[in-house]
Amino acid sequence: MAERTAARLAAGAAAGCVGVGVAAVTLAVVAGPGPGLTGYVSEAGVVGSGYAWTYRIGVFALATALLLLAAALRSGDRGPRVAAGLLVASGLATLLSGAVTCSAGCPLPPFERATVADLVHGGASIAATAAVVFAMITIVLAPTARRPLRRIAVLAATVALPLAGAVGLAMLFAGRGSLVGVLERLLLAVAALWGLATALTLTAPRPAVTPTAPAKRTTRPPWPTGPSVPSGRRRDDPQR
Repeated sequence: MAERTAARLAAGAAAGCVGVGVAAVTLAVVAGPGPGLTGYVSEAGVVGSGYAWTYRIGVFALATALLLLAAALRSGDRGPRVAAGLLVASGLATLLSGAVTCSAGCPLPPFERATVADLVHGGASIAATAAVVFAMITIVLAPTARRPLRRIAVLAATVALPLAGAVGLAMLFAGRGSLVGVLERLLLAVAALWGLATALTLTAPRPAVTPTAPAKRTTRPPWPTGPSVPSGRRRDDPQR
């Protein structure tokens, strides 16, 4: 009982952190001096930007949300526990992404020349997003996962998988631009919505299971039963 209560509290805190993180990152991206939809979301956190710390606070809040959501899922069975491990990896990678900022434009190969910080930041961001998508798939494939969690994961994974593939291909063959910018924002929005929906689902109390009473067993006598014989008359009496 105490474990379920702790899981619900962790899930509620995770939902709050998702809201704070999304709000802060959105404010930094929209109000900051970034290139809009033609650039990466991470460009809002470049050193020197007026909203750099707003962006980083939002990223750290999202990393905290991932770790709290992992703690809430660890109270479940084997399937959600594997997803919890993936969310821990995603949360740590998100922390690294927020701690190491990229240079102006957040350049990445093969079209742009990147610094070590750019590679660390970009690699951590990609790993964090990929781990979240794999966590969705893990819950979908876990036969013992709670049905509401599986439904949310099925819907999110159905949208996130093609988006993740499209982002990867666009980064390799098109490079930085409006295509990658739009696809990246859509993928991050799906991941955030999945995290929020999963956390809110985990805050709901589970229905109490009422134990069923065992069925009563009827015992038969060890001898065959037949029609009753009137008292005073033998069974082999021919006048029966």
